[in-house]
Amino acid sequence: MRRPVVAVIGNGDAPPEVVRLAEEVGQKLVDAGFRLVTGGLGGVMEAAARGARRSQHRREGDVLGILPGSDPLAANSFTDIVIPSGLGIARNVLVVASADAVIALGGGSGTLSEMAIAWQLGRPLVAVELEGWSGRLAGERIDERRNEPVARAATADEAVDWVRARLSRAR
Repeated sequence: MRRPVVAVIGNGDAPPEVVRLAEEVGQKLVDAGFRLVTGGLGGVMEAAARGARRSQHRREGDVLGILPGSDPLAANSFTDIVIPSGLGIARNVLVVASADAVIALGGGSGTLSEMAIAWQLGRPLVAVELEGWSGRLAGERIDERRNEPVARAATADEAVDWVRARLSRAR
């Protein structure tokens, strides 16, 4: 059976408290049996991958990184599978489209675009209440396309538990 993939999105230059939370989210996702996909670079992406790698339940191939550029060596060292897309910011579509659910942590314009893509593709989206777009959109509707607001979480546990519950209902 295919294991679900969860995207963790956020800034490449995130503040330390967001980096710590991303690392915790990454580990908890793999502990819960999920695979992780990120944009493969630094900040939130690297921290989530590092946390995932720390999980005692991690298997080779659990941590995917879809890079904006063409150089696989640009990926953080915690990524198992590197996909150098060469698509620039358009790679954000691939990160979200390859996920069964999305967790947003803080973030700037790139995170905002990924949140909008998740919304448009109908991917379950939970935003952690932090400074940045995840905090601004937590509990809000992005547009009239969906009746529900963006889910909100205050902690790593809440975010991962929400994803687990949402994806188990969808099965």
